[in-house]
Amino acid sequence: MPSLNDIRSTFLGYFDKNGHRVVDSSPLVPRNDPTLMFANSGMVQFKNLFTGVETRDYKRATTAQKCVRAGGKHNDLDNVGYTARHHTFFEMLGNFSFGDYFKSDAIPFAWELLTREFGIPKERLLVTVYHTDDEAAEIWKKVAGLPDEKIIRIPTNDNFWMMGPTGPCGPCTEIFYDHGDHIWGGPPGSADEDGDRFIEIWNLVFMQFEQFEDGSRKDLPNPSIDTGMGLERIGALLQGKHDNYDTDLMRSLIEASAHATSSDPDGPGKVHHRVIADHLRSTSFLIADGVMPSNEGRGYVLRRIMRRAMRHAHMLGATDPVMHRLVPALVRQMGAAYPELPRAQALIEETLRSEESRFRQTLDRGLRLLDDELAHLPEGADLPGAAAFKLYDTYGFPLDLTQDALREKGRGVDTAGFDTAMAEQKAKARAAWAGSGETKDAAIWFDLAEQHGTTEFLGYDTEEAEGQVLALVRDGASVDAAAEGETVQIVVNQSPFYAESGGQVGDAGLIKTETGAARVTDTKKVAGVFVHIAEVTMGQIQRGQGATLSVDHARRSAIRANHSATHLLHEALRRSLGAHVAQRGSLNAPDRLRFDFSHNQAVSADELAVVESEINDFIRQNSPVETRLMTPDDARAIGAQALFGEKYGDEVRVVSMGSLTDSGKGQVGDTYSIELCGGTHVMRTGDIGACVILGDSASSAGVRRIEALTGQAALDHLRASDTQLAEIGGILKAQAGDVVARVRSLADERKALANEVAQLKRQLAMGGGGGAEAKDIAGIKFIGRRVEGVSGKELGALVDEMKAQLGSGAVLVLSEADGKATVAAGVTADLTARLSAVDLVQAATAALGGKGGGGRPDRAQGGAPGLAAADEAIAAVETLIGGAA
Repeated sequence: MPSLNDIRSTFLGYFDKNGHRVVDSSPLVPRNDPTLMFANSGMVQFKNLFTGVETRDYKRATTAQKCVRAGGKHNDLDNVGYTARHHTFFEMLGNFSFGDYFKSDAIPFAWELLTREFGIPKERLLVTVYHTDDEAAEIWKKVAGLPDEKIIRIPTNDNFWMMGPTGPCGPCTEIFYDHGDHIWGGPPGSADEDGDRFIEIWNLVFMQFEQFEDGSRKDLPNPSIDTGMGLERIGALLQGKHDNYDTDLMRSLIEASAHATSSDPDGPGKVHHRVIADHLRSTSFLIADGVMPSNEGRGYVLRRIMRRAMRHAHMLGATDPVMHRLVPALVRQMGAAYPELPRAQALIEETLRSEESRFRQTLDRGLRLLDDELAHLPEGADLPGAAAFKLYDTYGFPLDLTQDALREKGRGVDTAGFDTAMAEQKAKARAAWAGSGETKDAAIWFDLAEQHGTTEFLGYDTEEAEGQVLALVRDGASVDAAAEGETVQIVVNQSPFYAESGGQVGDAGLIKTETGAARVTDTKKVAGVFVHIAEVTMGQIQRGQGATLSVDHARRSAIRANHSATHLLHEALRRSLGAHVAQRGSLNAPDRLRFDFSHNQAVSADELAVVESEINDFIRQNSPVETRLMTPDDARAIGAQALFGEKYGDEVRVVSMGSLTDSGKGQVGDTYSIELCGGTHVMRTGDIGACVILGDSASSAGVRRIEALTGQAALDHLRASDTQLAEIGGILKAQAGDVVARVRSLADERKALANEVAQLKRQLAMGGGGGAEAKDIAGIKFIGRRVEGVSGKELGALVDEMKAQLGSGAVLVLSEADGKATVAAGVTADLTARLSAVDLVQAATAALGGKGGGGRPDRAQGGAPGLAAADEAIAAVETLIGGAA
C-alpha cells in the first residue's frame, strides 16, 4: 500500500520525467494575489504566468502545493472532523502548461498516471466535460476508450473555470472514481450526485479564453493547462479507504492525539481526534510560513483554527496543553517533503503551547456562560446572536467555535443577530482584510521587466555607478521625459540604490544625466524592477540617456549599521530567550532600527541589559562581516537563520558576523550570527560603533518589538542622557553618582511634608487643634463644618478625628480644594443602627444641587457641584438627624 509520501513522489516524478519543472510549494501567504488570504490551489503562484505579465525559464511545471481553506470565500472549517473529505489544510497535486501543451496532452498525461502509474482500474473511472467541449469528449474517447455514458456533459459552471469576473477562463474536465453500487449516490449531474458513490479525484482546467467586462470572450493566443488533485483524496483511494482520515498520514496524527490524551482513537472521541489531526497541520504550516495568532486578518483565522482544535482536546479530557506535543509526529510525517516544518519546529511548539495555555484560562468560563445561556432557552432553541457575540467579544470564542459546540447539542446560532451585534460594536470594527499583493499598477513593471529584464543591483560593492535610463513612469504611464519640478519614477538597467526589502528602507541620492538631475527620495522594487522615486531638480531627464547614480553615503552608512546590528540583536535574543525567537518584522532606517520577534512575554530590563551587552561585545570585537552566495539548502546546513515564509531563489546571500570566544556560549571559533539576507551591511562589526536598546514593547499577540540606536545616533542619545543627568545634578547640588540617592531622599522628604501638611490642614479644620464645637440635635451630638483646602482623600481622616472627639454623634464636613467640592459624613458605631452616613451625604449633596454619594453606614463621601449652599446642606442634614432621633 503506497503511503501519501510515496504518492506525492510518484506524481511529481511522473511529470518530471515528462519534461515538467518540479517547483517547490509557495508559502501559504500569497505573494502575487491580493484577493486571497491563503494559497488555496496550485495555480496561485503561477497566476502571473497565466495572465502573461511574467515569464520564467520553463513552460511546464508540477507541484505539491500547500493549501489552506479556512477563511473568506473558501472556508471548509465548519465541516472538518465531521465529514470524510473536508480539511483546513490539504496538499494539491498539479501539473501546469504555460502555453506549451493543451488538451491533447493533458488528458493522456492524466489517464496514464491514474491507470498505469497508480494502477486504478479503468472501469472504475468516468469523466465530466463542459457541455460544448466536443474536443475534450473526443480526446477521452480516443485516449481512454470511454463510452458516451461515461463522458458526462455538464452545462453549468461546475465545469467552466474562471479566474475572476475577467481574465483567463475555460472549460474543465473532472475525473471521478466509482466506489460501487453498495454506496449510495448517483453520477455527476444526476439527482443523487451528492452521494458518496462517485468521488471526484482530479480536475483538469483548459484555459483557452479571456473574459472581458462586457461578458465577451476571445481565444487566448497561448492556451494553458492547470490541474488539481487532492493528495488526501487520491491517497484514500489508493489505500483502499473511503475516508481521508483513514490514510496513513492522517491516521498517524490521530493516533498521536489519542496517545497524548489517553483516549481511544476510534471511540466516542473520534471526531475530536480528526479535528485535532487536521488543525495540527494547518496551524503548524501557517506558523512556519510566518503567520502568528492575532485578532485580525490571517492571524485571526489561525487563532480560530488553533482554538477550535484546543477545545476538542479539552473535550477529550486533556487538562494540560496538548497541541505542541503533537508537532514532532507531524514533522516525522511531512518534514522531508516540507523542510520549513523542522526548521520552524521550536517556534511552532512554543506558539501552540503559549496560545493553548492562554486559551484554557478562558475556555471553562466561556463554556459555563454558554451553558448558562442555554439553560434559559426553550428546549432546542437557537442561541441568540447577542449571546454568541458576547462569547466572541469577551472570551475570544469565534462564531464557528460556538456553532461547533452547539452542533453537538443539536442547536444552532442566530447568526443574523450575531452580525447585528458585531456591527454595533464599534470598538471591534476593523477594516476587511485587504491582502498583501503587489502594487495596483504592477502590470507596467512586469511589462518593463519583460522588455528590459530586471534591474541589476550593484550596491553591494559600490555606492556610485553608471546606468542607462530605460523608462520614466508618471501617474502609472510611461513618458519620454520629465522636467524640472516633476516627480517621476525612474528605471535604469543597473543601479547601486538598494530597493526597499527585508525591512531595510530604500536608498536615496542623486541621478544625473547630460541634460538634467533628479533627487531620489526612495527606491522600491516591483517584479524585479528597481523603481527610483525622484524629483527632477534641474533640466530634464530623458528616456534612453546615460546616467550617473550616486547613493547618499551618510544615509546608507547609518542604514547598514542598523541592519548589521539587527542581525546581532536577533542572535543575542535567541541565545538569551530561547530558540523559539524568530524575526517577525524589522525596520532598518537611517535613524533607528526596529525589530519584531516571536516571544510571548515582556523582555525584562535585566534581559535587555544582557542582550545589549552581548551585542556591544561583538561590535568591539570588530570581526569581518562576510557574505557568501550559496544554495538555500547549503545555507541552512551551516545553520543560517531564514525568515519563515520568505521564498528564496536558487541562490541566496548568507551574511556571517562575530566569532565565539567563550566556550560557555558554544564552540570557540564558531561564527556567532549566520543569516540569509539580501540587505547591505557594514564591512566589520566595529563599523556599527555602538548599540543602545531603547526598550521593549508589545507589537501584536505573541510578538515583541525592540527599538535601538547605533553609531552616532547611539552616541547622541547617551550624550543627551549625560547632559540631562548633569543638569539634574546641578539643580540638586549633587555629583552624578549621588543623583539617585538625592532624588530618593527628596521624594521621602516630600512625602513626609505632604503628610505634615495634611495633618496641619486637619488640625486647622478641627479649629486649630482645640476641638470643634458640637450641636445637640434631639440628643445626638452633631458637628457640621465647611473647611477650605482639604482634599477629598484627606476628608476621611478628618471625619474620623471628629468622630473620636465626639465619642458619640454625627459629623458632616464640606470642603473645596483643587477646584473640587467634596462632602463627607461620619456616624459613630453606637448610632449606625439609627442613622447612616450614606443618608447624610446624599441629603447634603442634594441640597448643594448634586446627587449621589456612597460608602458605609459609619462613613460616606460624595461630590458636589459647589459649596455655595453649604449652610443649606448642613441644615438639611440637621433636619435628617432630628427626624431619626
